[in-house]
Amino acid sequence: MESISRISSLLESARELTLDAASAARSSRTLTLSSSSSKPLDRMQVKKLLDSRNERDILDGLRRVISMMYRSQKTLPLFSSVVKNVASPNLEIKKLVYICLVNHAEQDPDLALLSINTIQKSLSDQNPQVRALALRTMSGIRVPVISQIVSLAIKKGAGDMSPYVRRAAALAIPKCYRLDPSQLPQLLDYLATLLGDKQYYVAGAAVMAFLEVCPERIDMIHKHYRALIKMIVDMDEWSQLATLRLMAVYARKCFPRRTRAIKNKQKAVDLQEFYGDGAGGSPGEEQAIALDPDLELLLNNIKPLLQSRNSGVVVAVARCYSALGTPAYVQMAIGPLIALLRGPQDIQQVALFNIVSICLTSPADFVKYATHFLVRATDPQPVWELKLELLTLIFSRAPSHIKSLILNELEHFSRGADKSLVREAVRAIGRCAQTDSATAPRCLRLLFSQITSLDGTLAAESLTVIRHLIQQDPAAHVATVVRLAKNLDSATDPQARATIIWLVGEFSGLNGEDNIAPDVLRILLKDFASESEIAKRQIVLLAAKVYLHHLNRQIEESTPGPDGEPGPPPKLAEDDDHPIAKLWNYALLLVRYDTSYDLRDRARLYKALVGVPQLATLMLLAPKPAPQAPSPSETRRGYTLGSSALVLAGGGGVHGLRGYEDLPEWVQEGREPDPRLRETEASASVYGEKRVVPAAEILDAAARSAGPSKSNGLGEAVGAKTLDDWLAEDEGREEEEEESGEEGEEEEEEETDDEEEEEEDGEDTDEEESDEDDDAEDARLMQPV
Repeated sequence: MESISRISSLLESARELTLDAASAARSSRTLTLSSSSSKPLDRMQVKKLLDSRNERDILDGLRRVISMMYRSQKTLPLFSSVVKNVASPNLEIKKLVYICLVNHAEQDPDLALLSINTIQKSLSDQNPQVRALALRTMSGIRVPVISQIVSLAIKKGAGDMSPYVRRAAALAIPKCYRLDPSQLPQLLDYLATLLGDKQYYVAGAAVMAFLEVCPERIDMIHKHYRALIKMIVDMDEWSQLATLRLMAVYARKCFPRRTRAIKNKQKAVDLQEFYGDGAGGSPGEEQAIALDPDLELLLNNIKPLLQSRNSGVVVAVARCYSALGTPAYVQMAIGPLIALLRGPQDIQQVALFNIVSICLTSPADFVKYATHFLVRATDPQPVWELKLELLTLIFSRAPSHIKSLILNELEHFSRGADKSLVREAVRAIGRCAQTDSATAPRCLRLLFSQITSLDGTLAAESLTVIRHLIQQDPAAHVATVVRLAKNLDSATDPQARATIIWLVGEFSGLNGEDNIAPDVLRILLKDFASESEIAKRQIVLLAAKVYLHHLNRQIEESTPGPDGEPGPPPKLAEDDDHPIAKLWNYALLLVRYDTSYDLRDRARLYKALVGVPQLATLMLLAPKPAPQAPSPSETRRGYTLGSSALVLAGGGGVHGLRGYEDLPEWVQEGREPDPRLRETEASASVYGEKRVVPAAEILDAAARSAGPSKSNGLGEAVGAKTLDDWLAEDEGREEEEEESGEEGEEEEEEETDDEEEEEEDGEDTDEEESDEDDDAEDARLMQPV
């Protein structure tokens, strides 16, 4: 016994040493393979690896081929050696060979067709992964000759037991359609089958294929509508995006937009709560949106997707709510959209475009998120531009402390070093002042402090915004113009000086001769030669306006009064000794000897116009419309949420993009499809899904049908008998079995005798039947062929 135990211990130690040596050899082999794979080989060496009988060498060769392929090196000469390995049972080799097949099939279709038979055999493999891979590869080989074979493979894959294969069949339908559009009727039959699949993994892929092959065939979706809505939560992100896009179009084409009149406030509140709109109505009659039950089912079932980790899914749900739902549904999507601002910068920018699009229609809902729109130091320019725009949009709806916060933020950035940020901040201050007249004085004070800035960009933008505010209500800003004129000496930027001079000219007709315009003109003409050209143009225009007002006053004085006595006629500029006329003549003399031909031409034009005061008044003194400073995203209003045109501000007209398609209009009431089309055949179904009856319910029903049920003391039915009845029956059954024990033994002996006799008779009959069968077989063989 000791020798046997000693031998077993030695064997065990030898086994452990062998395993250690094998693992060491394997690791060294892996290191040599990795080091060898990193070395570049020529084509002959790679071909030698591909033609080897060792699977490890074949894998190494295929990896090198794919590496060369993705480095844009020529691998077509190796394609024949790659195709030889298509029948390999190794799954890793199959995958790599299929990748090469899909890449080189168009370049060498004849060689690719040699592998079709092998791929077809893989469609019947036991491994569903191999079957799906073969179907995916066959549909990816873009050779029109095999379109019918691909169609048959899709038909086989659509009826496969594995959902993985059926998904591959659904994704192969668009490829087959692009390969041969004449296969569309058969593909639609396969697609109709896959759309009704019970697996969400397959149905999502079928929806993606539907949108690419036949998006206008809405009739194919009717009976699958409710099932798809239930499965959308479980689908992958790409399938969710496709299904949400499909459902948005389907709802517009199948559910009319209905409204319902409400007479009093209580009814309004009740109905809006029923349809998901919590906003209270007025006591008078008003219209409330009435949602179709199927549309409400869609809007409620996609609500969990607002918590998706995919930003595209969140935006797609927001698109459905804004395009199909009521304001209450839109409010539910605002919070998840704001949460996207915590993501990367590119996602922040796309999310902000969609947030701005919603904020243009309902800015009050975003007031409580004002702090999320404050600009950070790390924000790129597209992001902080959109944030500043959001701050100005919600400014008029915000409470006083939020308004103060926004103005402090804008004032801080208006004094920064980034010129583009300074310009946008000043413009944002102007938009805030236009939307809320109560804060206009504070905004003007902020802008006046920037006029004397050494930064010309800041001063020019501030004056432009001030000019817009003055033109909104000119009569209330006379003192503002006087204050601007006093700052002419300190304003050094040419554009800022030109803006101030233009404003003085616009107010040169107020209060008759009691106006500051002639004196401002006198001061400016003293240093006319040192002014910039843009300022000189406005000085000449100011001189023309001042002199034209002087002429109009003379004409009014020369008209006959109520006594019929005409006044003195207006004098020519050369003969007039009035100071304003002298200023006009002096300005013309200065311009005559200026070096700018454009300025000289303007002076001659104004001189000719002033000769006809009525025409000059129409052209120079006509009232100017108040300029509007809309939000920069007004050009994006109306674009669908989540679309590229919304981000790129106008799509094809501006950036050369094509293909934008807006959502269809709501179907007119009375023209919508019959709602019964969305019903299924099962009568006891809920939204088209068959109810599977559990086995426990079947047993309970059988017990109840046996007789009147009794109670077990807990209020539960236990059948027609109590526990005492069952025990009594068991005791009686045991007594009967004991009495019949002796009789049973005698009967068994008699039965055995009878069985032996029957077996003997059966053997005789079996022999006779076998003889008859042999005779019949011989007669059949003897017949002539």
